[in-house]
Amino acid sequence: MSALTVPTQPFAGQRPGTSGLRKKVTVFQQPHYLENFVQSLFDILPDADQRAAQTLVLGGDGRFHNRVAVQTILRMAAANGFGRVLVGQGGLLSTPAASAVIRKRAAFGGIILSASHNPGGPDGDFGIKYNIGNGGPAPEKITEAIYQRTTEITAYQTTATADSADLDLDTLGTTTLGGPAGMAVEVIDSVALYADLMQTLFDFEAMRGWFAAGHRMRMDTMCAAGGPYAKAVLEGLLGAPAGTVVNGEPLEDFGGHHPDPNPAHATELIAAMTGAAAPDFGAASDGDADRNMILGRDFVVTPSDSLAVMAAHATKVPGYAAGLKGIARSMPTSCAADAVAKALGIPSHETPTGWKFFGNLLDADRVTLCGEESYGTGSNHVREKDGLWAVLFWLNLLAVTGESVESLVRGHWARFGRHYYSRHDWEGIPTDRADTLMTALRAQLPALAGQSFGALTLETADDFAYTDPVDGSVSTRQGVRLLFAGGARVVFRLSGTGTEGATLRVYLERFEADPARHDLPPQDALADLITLADRVASIRSLSGQAAPTVIT
Repeated sequence: MSALTVPTQPFAGQRPGTSGLRKKVTVFQQPHYLENFVQSLFDILPDADQRAAQTLVLGGDGRFHNRVAVQTILRMAAANGFGRVLVGQGGLLSTPAASAVIRKRAAFGGIILSASHNPGGPDGDFGIKYNIGNGGPAPEKITEAIYQRTTEITAYQTTATADSADLDLDTLGTTTLGGPAGMAVEVIDSVALYADLMQTLFDFEAMRGWFAAGHRMRMDTMCAAGGPYAKAVLEGLLGAPAGTVVNGEPLEDFGGHHPDPNPAHATELIAAMTGAAAPDFGAASDGDADRNMILGRDFVVTPSDSLAVMAAHATKVPGYAAGLKGIARSMPTSCAADAVAKALGIPSHETPTGWKFFGNLLDADRVTLCGEESYGTGSNHVREKDGLWAVLFWLNLLAVTGESVESLVRGHWARFGRHYYSRHDWEGIPTDRADTLMTALRAQLPALAGQSFGALTLETADDFAYTDPVDGSVSTRQGVRLLFAGGARVVFRLSGTGTEGATLRVYLERFEADPARHDLPPQDALADLITLADRVASIRSLSGQAAPTVIT
């Protein structure tokens, strides 16, 4: 079967950022849309003359259109001369597992099909992104090059014909697909590879003992890609009772779930973790299994606190027994981890949102743990955030300390103080309104510094910029920060992870050292900051919305 050249027209899709290109399924189903993006990617990748010796990794979170897209990309990879593609069995591949496979098999890179925590199904969302050879998301120079190529592409290469049969994605093994030199398609068991990696990091004997002693856990994988991995590790290797993993079967529409592990969407899990009869430990992962939520009985852990607790207790976990090189957090994430880094005498790094920034620090061996406030945590074992890894980290701590989730967090607050934290999402704002809001906010920054707002004194008002300490690259306009005396913060940032309109995220943080004030409802503790945020940015009037869509 020879390669075919198919004429096409430029489509100038949105610039694919760290999260890749995300659109409605119906957009990706348009003729040539996916093909244009994939060919643009192949066109800008280096070493085109060495494709026969290069290996790609391919798979996705199993949402609607995943299998169709995998078949399309395989035939295009063959036509573009790649020598081998490693495909997750059934076309499934969690994002952290994809990173692990790229690194373990020394692949040239990987294509991940996912819209992460966005809803799935025929009317839901779909996405595609490229990860480079270190296993992490492509840097801006690659994503920008892809975008520019989509504006000028005139043809793409494929081996597909009208009568092309689909490849078998469900049977492990290797077959050959036609192309310039014939391409090996190897269907792999990524679950086994990932499970092997986890056993090099965690105390599996201690965790088995925790379950054997009668402790109970509930892990909700939201009918998404994390289910097979969680079942294999928790119920298989660790001996957790059958049924510990719920919603564990990947479905194309995620069973109707919004696969975003936070209190607003994981309501079934929150309910199951309430009351004296609830399990000891609760957790959830998202669509592509890179995010996590941690719960105790009647107790929800914020992602910022989760990162800080993990860092403070890291040496209790075998893979991190030698200590941490440093900690990195995204700028909107609370400063809780900074306090731990200071106590440990290690560097702390504040980066823009996006795992690619952590990747540079990890590759340079400057940090060991990383975290984002959007329920993403990870380490130097891969170059993506990793939901099940974070769950196992907490499970390891519970097993070796004998403490509960709540006692670990309260002990942390007693030692380091509590960083009250919340995120208010204003979703679906018309893009022009969102841009107007941020432009107006940035325009008044010079006049804000030094002002007092009741008991709050604003020390710094800026637009966060970051100079990468590894490669010297500069990223500007990464979010507006209002920094107050005493450690309070308000951050405003537009998010690019949605597919309709714009999402304004408002991050609110207040530090409280007094243990007598560690049990306030978070929205009460942050009330004056919430009021101030709307006043300064005129959110309600400029967005046209009366209240946040989601509060976490």
